[in-house]
Amino acid sequence: MRYYEEPSKTIPFAEETEVLVIGGGPAGFGAALSSARMGKKTMLIEQSGAIGGVATTGIMSHWTGHQQGGIFAELREKARDCECGQAINPEKLKMLMLGMLIEAGVTVQMHTFFSNVIMENERVTGAIVESKSGREAIACKILIDSSGDGDAAAAAGVPFQKGRSEDGGMQPMTIMFKVAGVDMDRAMFFWCFEDTVELPEGDLQTLGRQELPAPAGHILLYPSSLPGIVTVNMTNMIDVDGTNVRDLNRAEYTCRCQIDQIIAFLRRHVPGYEGCYLVDSANTVGVRETRRFQAHYEMHEDDISQARIFEDWVVTKSRFFFDLHNVTGAGLDKSGEYKNFVQKDTYTIPLRCFIPLQVKGLLLNGRNISGTHKAHSSYRVMPIVMNMGQAMGVVAAQCINEQKEPLELDIHAVQAALLAQKVVQP
Repeated sequence: MRYYEEPSKTIPFAEETEVLVIGGGPAGFGAALSSARMGKKTMLIEQSGAIGGVATTGIMSHWTGHQQGGIFAELREKARDCECGQAINPEKLKMLMLGMLIEAGVTVQMHTFFSNVIMENERVTGAIVESKSGREAIACKILIDSSGDGDAAAAAGVPFQKGRSEDGGMQPMTIMFKVAGVDMDRAMFFWCFEDTVELPEGDLQTLGRQELPAPAGHILLYPSSLPGIVTVNMTNMIDVDGTNVRDLNRAEYTCRCQIDQIIAFLRRHVPGYEGCYLVDSANTVGVRETRRFQAHYEMHEDDISQARIFEDWVVTKSRFFFDLHNVTGAGLDKSGEYKNFVQKDTYTIPLRCFIPLQVKGLLLNGRNISGTHKAHSSYRVMPIVMNMGQAMGVVAAQCINEQKEPLELDIHAVQAALLAQKVVQP
């Protein structure tokens, strides 16, 4: 391999802030909003041109997972006039989420990529970012890594794992898209991999396995917030790593190539979709799973199935089944649980899952927290990670106020601050 030795240069500090949030998806949105409301000077860096992540640029169909209270409940209430049930209106949500951040006093900088962390010994003290304005530095007291993939934590040297323990296999990637021209009086919807219908030509999910281009092969169709439009979650790409740019490009191309064939399948087989046509697709491929970092506690699937309440809880009232998409093909992974998931109670997530080993001045946030492959499939969803962000905003603010490390804080004071922000008592 050839190498180029990049000349060193002096990088200007463009900003000095107290709390720096990397990533403007649901987790980063919750963190930045909470931190700013706690009175901290807060800056959020987002690589796309919109806040919301999968909920907006990923045109996610609906809020998956159950999460009571906190910032997620507040956002749902404010979005009531632009949602229909659980369905998301991505365009209206872009403005709503950005407006809430600006109103709270967050400095929002979009169109900006995280490049590296700035460290003094074991402590993160800032970040280097890249944008149309060039390569710049941002100083901070605490950095909250809400990048999904944990790019800042990886750059800081925090140990991590990817995928399942036996082979590192990760959940597949998907590009969501929308079709119009659907006869909504006759249209069928399929919310999970086990939903199907018997047609004259055979079982619909079986037909999908037989006719759709592998690794696609399942049927997932959701009503949208707009009349006559349905959101489709059926493209599929396996054996890819969301931290590898070449894999991301392969996934993007493969999933987009599947769209026309999926639409032809829907026209051919699914009642109400005979005249459907493509009207929108996500701006980027959706990545479900990459790095999970080592912290002071690893969330386990038993913690979820047993609805455990931790003494150091910072996220409460979370519930979702083990939504493990098949690592090797279409449908639900053999380790996933949907109809067999019987736990009706909600679970909590402890502070220790967010505090990385070996590095200070850094908080994990969102799907990159410490947990097993199976546990991750439950807590990774947008409502839950949004309230994770809320918790990390509070923790960051209290660390700065008291000049303490996160695990030195009085956990009861942290919890009291969360309850004051309408987080629900576990």
